[in-house]
Amino acid sequence: MADIIKTKPEDRVPRGGRGRRNKPPGDTPELGIDGQESQELTEKVVFINRSSKVVKGGRRFNFSALVVVGDRRGRVGIALGKASEVADAIRRGGELARNQMVSVSLKDVTIPHEVFCAYGGAKILLRPASPGTGIIAGRTVRAVLEAAGVKDILSKSLGSNNAANVVKATLKGLLSLRLREDIYKGRGFVIKKVAAAKPAEAAPATA
Repeated sequence: MADIIKTKPEDRVPRGGRGRRNKPPGDTPELGIDGQESQELTEKVVFINRSSKVVKGGRRFNFSALVVVGDRRGRVGIALGKASEVADAIRRGGELARNQMVSVSLKDVTIPHEVFCAYGGAKILLRPASPGTGIIAGRTVRAVLEAAGVKDILSKSLGSNNAANVVKATLKGLLSLRLREDIYKGRGFVIKKVAAAKPAEAAPATA
C-alpha cells in the first residue's frame, strides 16, 4: 500500500500560475532578463476598469489597466492594457508603456516654466515650485510627475476627473515644456554669461 504524504498549505503551488490575481494593483517592479528586479524603471497602476458583456450562459468580464512607467530622470510613458484578467491587463499595459516612453524637459527637480494643457474634458495647470515644496497634486497627476522625476511642483486639475484624460493632459503639458537653452539654440543664439558686478571700493577717509 502506497504511503500518503500530506503537504502543508504554505508548500502547495498555485494551480495554473494564477497566484498573481490576488495581488492588489499598485507599484509593480520590473523584472530584468535574468529575472532580477530592475531599479531603473518604476511602474504605477493608475486606474483599473472592468467591463462586462452579456453572452449566452452568463457574463464575460474584461479589464483595462492604465499604467504609467518612468525612470525618474526625465523619461515617462503611459499606456492602457486590456485583457480578461487583471494581472494580464497590468502586464500588457506595462509593456506598452515601456515601448512608448518619451523624454520631457526638466529643470533640476521641477519644471522650467508654467504650462496649461487640456485633453478632452481634462484641464491641467502646472507651475514650478521652490526646492522643498514637494509634489502638490492629486493621485492621477502625481503618478505621472513622480515617474518623470519631478519633486517640486504645483498643479491644479480644473476639468474632468476621467483618469485617462487627466494622465494624457499631464503628459501633454510636460511634452510642451522647453528649456531656455533649447529655445536659444533653435533660433541660432548663444546665451552670454554676464559677469557679476564688483562691489564698489570704499572712498579713502579724509582728514
